[in-house]
Amino acid sequence: MKIFPTDLRIGLGGAPLAGLFTPISDADATTTVEAAWQEGWRFFDTAPHYGLGLAEERLGAALAGKPRSEYVLSSKVGRIIDEADSEAPDDEGFAVTSKRRRRWDFSRDGVLRSIEDSLRRIGTDRLDIVFVHDPDDHYDEAVATAFPTLIELRDQGVIGAIGSGMNQTAMLTRFVREVDLDVIMLAGRYTLIDPDGLDDVLPACVENDVQVIAVGVFNSGLLARPRPSADATFNYAPADAALIAKANQLADVCDAHGLTLPSAALAFPLFHPAVAGIAVGCRSAAEVHANATLARTQVPTPFWSDLKSTGLLRADAPTPS
Repeated sequence: MKIFPTDLRIGLGGAPLAGLFTPISDADATTTVEAAWQEGWRFFDTAPHYGLGLAEERLGAALAGKPRSEYVLSSKVGRIIDEADSEAPDDEGFAVTSKRRRRWDFSRDGVLRSIEDSLRRIGTDRLDIVFVHDPDDHYDEAVATAFPTLIELRDQGVIGAIGSGMNQTAMLTRFVREVDLDVIMLAGRYTLIDPDGLDDVLPACVENDVQVIAVGVFNSGLLARPRPSADATFNYAPADAALIAKANQLADVCDAHGLTLPSAALAFPLFHPAVAGIAVGCRSAAEVHANATLARTQVPTPFWSDLKSTGLLRADAPTPS
């Protein structure tokens, strides 16, 4: 399937809509989705994990009334959202207080229930893509029950494409080689500063005709500004001095070509033949419009040559020549 239904190869990541690290109101979530729509973005990703179902609810409410045939919607399985007796703050990074609790479940019944719950929360009749979400410690269950259930549902036409979304490459590579996947969501492992997906998962995707959605292209903050701050994060942990120094070197080359680090970070993954597009998490309309502007920036070919000649980018990374 064509994951990005327009020529724009950028979509909205839904985690910030549920208050990832910082609270966000219902109204701001709605205006964020509306801004993405106005910018022409037509891929929207969410998950039960995000805010204990809140991201799915907010995304569904914001997309209500939009022509369902005009956008691609993905969600995930692997975590079930249950109701508890009392409210408690979420303990997995989302600034929400809820009676809901999450638990791991990669069983057939868990997958079926997760999809049913997601459809209800979003208020839609179908999911175009379903990812097995973060099965790092659940490989056997994912292969034995979660993926076979999704394949069955895909073959029946209940869902569209299937895949897995993870923050690592090794297990994703195994899934690509061993399971009949359509797409993967690769988080933070094919970026301007960490292109190591070239070693395993991206070649596997090319060989097996599996599409890639690259996410975490800013590596959780290190590449999100023209210059990294001293307290910048890399993959949700404090970035060490060597990474901050490399990000500043990348920024130097950007400056020399009239670019910014975030615009180069958004452009880089799209040159790989396996990468169908990128998704960017945004928590406000202003962030959407800023990222859309950056994504429209034309990056001159000599910029990539300079990165490679200075050793700041691997020579085997696909770029214009």
